Amino acid sequence: MKIAAFTKTYEERRVLDFPGGELLPGRIYAVIGANGSGKSTFARILAGALAPDKKTVHPDRFTVGYMPQRNYAFRMSARANILLGGKDPARAAELMEQLRIAHLADKRADRLSGGETARMALARLMMRRFDLVILDEPTAAMDMETTSLSEELILRYVKETGCALVLVTHSLQQARRVADEALYFHKGALLEQGPREVVLVDPVQPETRQFLEFYGL
Repeated sequence: MKIAAFTKTYEERRVLDFPGGELLPGRIYAVIGANGSGKSTFARILAGALAPDKKTVHPDRFTVGYMPQRNYAFRMSARANILLGGKDPARAAELMEQLRIAHLADKRADRLSGGETARMALARLMMRRFDLVILDEPTAAMDMETTSLSEELILRYVKETGCALVLVTHSLQQARRVADEALYFHKGALLEQGPREVVLVDPVQPETRQFLEFYGL
């Protein structure tokens, strides 16, 4: 799927400049970079949650699923929250089992912990099939075990649906585990993009190399 070039400016300050590109079905794209590099702004515009300065972001029509950094929980049960994503109780039960939140099905969702809410939100999104899925720090509130469960589900979902998946992550280790390609943002610009084993191991740009060295990869 084609993604048109777009920019975002706040109070005459350019915070994001994306040159456009293509996201291929069945591929996972890790978006990495320091805080303030434009990762979440990129994700929000790509998802349609934030308007760019101008131009059409998606020249072609396709369905988009989005899990933002701040997950929302309605004042109803966790099961009811998940079923907002799709009216398939069997699918909801399967996802809750996979993410180990089945025992929380009848608990009020706004009383869940941060990690539980994130797993509930991931299950809710994966109730449907999308052409493009955008996950912004989906496992940031999770421990190592539930992060692993969530990564397994993400990989399975991409394999089953054939979607393109954009994963914004602060974890370079996570990017290495699940991504096919990596996009490195630096000061609002897409500085480097390519196969995971290139960008995360032997990048071309010195800024990318410095970033990896700083974060100990």
